[in-house]
Amino acid sequence: MKAIIPAAGLGTRFLPVTKVVPKEMLPIGAKPALELIVDEAKRAGVDEVVIVVSRAKELVRRYFEGDPQIRFAVQEEQRGLGHAVLQARVDDDCLVLLGDALVLGCDASSEMVARSRELGGAAVIGCERVPREKTSRYGILATAPDGRIVDMVEKPAPEEAPSDLAVAGRYLLPKAIFSLLASQAPGKGGEIQLTDAIRRLLAAHPVYAYEYPGRRQDIGNPDGYFAALEAFRRLERTTKGT
Repeated sequence: MKAIIPAAGLGTRFLPVTKVVPKEMLPIGAKPALELIVDEAKRAGVDEVVIVVSRAKELVRRYFEGDPQIRFAVQEEQRGLGHAVLQARVDDDCLVLLGDALVLGCDASSEMVARSRELGGAAVIGCERVPREKTSRYGILATAPDGRIVDMVEKPAPEEAPSDLAVAGRYLLPKAIFSLLASQAPGKGGEIQLTDAIRRLLAAHPVYAYEYPGRRQDIGNPDGYFAALEAFRRLERTTKGT
């Protein structure tokens, strides 16, 4: 199993600091956020981590240089999450961990791998509940009673959202996703949407929602980053106190 970490975004919500330091390299405790995400992938049992970067993110390459489990793929232009994942195409099932999303309070990727095994190798998408008025920020899931996903809608208006269950930065997908991405037409915003390719995957491959017990922290903007720092500090204090 491989892991793909898309980390090629421009970081415009965090300017001007991201002119110098990629948002994924901002520190959380003693490590860059991206290293915490790489560590999460490795704990889940992957044998290779592919980090998708732009050519401007040489700092990311330099930081991880020498790690035999890590290689890089370059996204030459910003054409959406699906396009970024496609640049890292691997011939294996893969975890996709968004490079600006930390999950604190659980080991999300390891739990998703375990859930997939329980389901006979099904694909699994990590998710969380969000307020209805915020569904337009997320991919939203429609699920059957057993948790199997029957539809996904990218950033729907609240009145059009099939639920309040949002995709939350972690995916465990079969290698078939890459052929679907390669033929995927541009979707919302004119971009290649991973959600659209997963919707096509649903017809041929079981995909289940996993509402992980941790909390996703969006470090791609200042408010989210400072919230992640505070959540990390609380978690550290709790761990040291036990």
